[in-house]
Amino acid sequence: MVSSEQRRKQLAREKYLRQQERRAQRRRRARLRTIGILAGSALLIGAGAAYMASGGFGGGEKKESSAGKDPDPCRKAAPGKPNGKKWEKEPALRIDDSATYAMTLRTTCGDISFEMDASKTPRTVNSFRFLSGEKFFDHTKCHRLVKQGPYVLQCGDPTATGKSGPGYTLPDENLKDPRVKDGTYPAGTVAMANRYQAQTGKGRDTGGSQFFLVFKDSKLPPDFTPFGKITEGMDVLKKIADAGSRPEPENRNTAPIATVVIEETSVRKS
Repeated sequence: MVSSEQRRKQLAREKYLRQQERRAQRRRRARLRTIGILAGSALLIGAGAAYMASGGFGGGEKKESSAGKDPDPCRKAAPGKPNGKKWEKEPALRIDDSATYAMTLRTTCGDISFEMDASKTPRTVNSFRFLSGEKFFDHTKCHRLVKQGPYVLQCGDPTATGKSGPGYTLPDENLKDPRVKDGTYPAGTVAMANRYQAQTGKGRDTGGSQFFLVFKDSKLPPDFTPFGKITEGMDVLKKIADAGSRPEPENRNTAPIATVVIEETSVRKS
């Protein structure tokens, strides 16, 4: 016959096991959210470096609201849709690789400009100059906002799903840049998204058109081509980040509440 003390200990152990299982389930869900954010079919900041999956990226955020209504700080986008062009091959190199180029994103939330160093990332800069000239980014929506470390806004996908690009891929460049080698991408960094899987070593050289803007110093492994530095518009990024994000379970994404649409881009040699 089981004594009352034995029964108490049994119940306590069952409760403990249930708690442990719930914690494990929460960790698994967090890892899935992280992997969905970072990569897999949804291209991003590295298909997931194990670093992220172990908690470096954090989970999705709770939806922020004001009086039951999303506080969207941005204006309504002008009429128009992405042209969705695709190419089989990376464009021929036609930039001055000794020069600096400046790119401006004219968005519904304000302008964001950044400098691109062609000497360090010639093929990435060449691609962005080409895509801008083809109006590839026009009317595209920035589809992902992460605010729990790292702190990034992701753009550059004409479908706003994290799954699309220009049809070609780019090689990783500048991964030994001293600004990121210690595992921190400083605020103001512009870097490429990719499908790299740190745990398997697969997925190098898979950049396309998707890129992310860092609005706060972020711990990330140096696996993502840093090709730009923001010179104007950090206040715009802060406004977007402050508005928060909402989960999108269908694609394991966290979309910005702010309606961030790139209406037009331009690139000039500076």
